[in-house]
Amino acid sequence: MNPNINQLQSYPFQKLRDLFKGVAPSCVHQAINLSIGEPKHATPAFISQALTDNLAGLANYPTTQGSEALRLSIANWIARRYNVPVPDIASQVVPVNGSREALFAFAQAVIDTNGRDRFPLPCPPPQAGEGDEDSLREKIVNSPAPIVISPNPFYQIYEGAALLAGAEPLYLNTTPENAYSMDFAGVSDEIWQRTQLVYVCSPGNPTGKVMKLEDWKFLFELSDRYQFVIASDECYSEIYPDEAHPPLGGLEAAARLGRSDYKRLVMFSSLSKRSNVPGMRSGFVAGDAEIMEKFLLYRTYQGCAMNPAVQAASAAAWNDEAHVAENRRLYREKFAAVTAILREGNRLAVEEPDAAFYLWLKVPGSDSAFAQGLYRDYNVTLLPGSFLAREAHGVNPGEGFVRLALVAPLEACIEAAHRINEFRARL
Repeated sequence: MNPNINQLQSYPFQKLRDLFKGVAPSCVHQAINLSIGEPKHATPAFISQALTDNLAGLANYPTTQGSEALRLSIANWIARRYNVPVPDIASQVVPVNGSREALFAFAQAVIDTNGRDRFPLPCPPPQAGEGDEDSLREKIVNSPAPIVISPNPFYQIYEGAALLAGAEPLYLNTTPENAYSMDFAGVSDEIWQRTQLVYVCSPGNPTGKVMKLEDWKFLFELSDRYQFVIASDECYSEIYPDEAHPPLGGLEAAARLGRSDYKRLVMFSSLSKRSNVPGMRSGFVAGDAEIMEKFLLYRTYQGCAMNPAVQAASAAAWNDEAHVAENRRLYREKFAAVTAILREGNRLAVEEPDAAFYLWLKVPGSDSAFAQGLYRDYNVTLLPGSFLAREAHGVNPGEGFVRLALVAPLEACIEAAHRINEFRARL
């Protein structure tokens, strides 16, 4: 077995099950689960119809690169959404079975544990007195592992992907004190020299923070200097409060800054949240053509081509925006109602996110005790923030927070907010 598997921690929802083990939820209240970011809005009928209309495709092996129709629908959506040139469907776009598996696989393809990137950049040829190539190779092999940087709290796939690729995760805490931004300026030159991959999540999970153009500019400058790859997780990009101001994306930022080749940048997107089809497992990866070529080769061997019927339904989804606007309207309605209730009596400080469908709520005392008590007394399930983070730089930045996923129907979200207020009043 890969010994790095032993470094993996239990997934947050397993930790939540362990926390609730032996705890009987209130039988007075109907269960409301706001712990997992699984969309509950209805799947648009036209997507379901496109899926069933194309079941004949099950008789064919799909290609890893996906159909031309699907890649064209994705490329055209990218161009419309981000006001950038239409990406080359032959070299810059690859459909994937959801962003989760692609984010994991990407690290396996990118991380180099044996070559130049395990030696401080730039890797010099042997100099006089340093020995021959064999001694230099030994020096490289014995040097520290490559680093993968991620936000903290974070989507747990980033950590697992780094560890199983033989890299060392490095966490940048995102807290109220730094406006939930990754502090790239605080990373030392020595660490940057070992860094091969940086995961960013914008809009962020769980904070909903959106990176600004100046954040991207600084990150691109660092990528040019240290030659690391940027993996931009944008699966929440289509859930935002203001129709006139969609969140800035990585490819959009690159194009605005004159980086139309998207050098060392790859974005990940998904239909799960955008179109309410989490079970369809459909998304895409797009960006730097040179990296995409290698990633496609890797995926050809990995064996993860998308079901032809899912491809057809996905193309239909990417080609339509009306259902996405309606989806946003439903989330706006829930945010308005829930935040108003939670702010009653100034019991809880509630900040609405830039985007996404989470509330990152500061609670008194232990976040795990708060979640356990709320489940026991009011049958509402939230996710403790500390389960989404790791201790780094002396703190766990998720401690004292809980994550609410406003995915349940409006009435259930409103009822949950009232129960949270009641519970808070008793503390």
